[in-house]
Amino acid sequence: MEDLAIGTRVKHPVYGEGLVSKSHLTVYEIYFERGGKVELTKYNPDLKILDVPENAPRTGLSLAEVEEAITFVLDKYQGLSYALKMADKWKDGVLEMKPGNPSLQSKEVPIDVFFHKIVMLRDRLRVLEQNINTHPKLDDTDRVQLQQYITRIYGSLTTFNVLFAEKDDYFVGQKSSS
Repeated sequence: MEDLAIGTRVKHPVYGEGLVSKSHLTVYEIYFERGGKVELTKYNPDLKILDVPENAPRTGLSLAEVEEAITFVLDKYQGLSYALKMADKWKDGVLEMKPGNPSLQSKEVPIDVFFHKIVMLRDRLRVLEQNINTHPKLDDTDRVQLQQYITRIYGSLTTFNVLFAEKDDYFVGQKSSS
């Protein structure tokens, strides 16, 4: 059912005729002749439209429009993640990469830029994990094998834990069983 405008006349088998007074994200607030003010889900199959007022103003986004917007954001940013904080000691620092051959030029990268790249890598690995865990064509054995591979990647990245302000944000590899 499309999003109903305020003032739309509706009919319900139990409550009778009513008038939409408010439209929330998932429910309508409707004043019925038998039953007074009632909130009904927007997906109520018993609700029949009797009359839609001309030039009725829209009351907000429909649930379908909200879902579309959320899907767009998740696709664009590859899932949601919270901002990770770099350890204060690295602020305004520079990572210098010096080649062994003195005739070659060294490269400097601001540490905050490098940190951002590490965080992006981490986020993409997490999205990959989610995709593996929900992939319909992978069986449990394949999922476990790929998950173990990703865990080993995290283990290789533990060197960069020194950049994170919080230990909870550290990369964690496979735990030793000793």
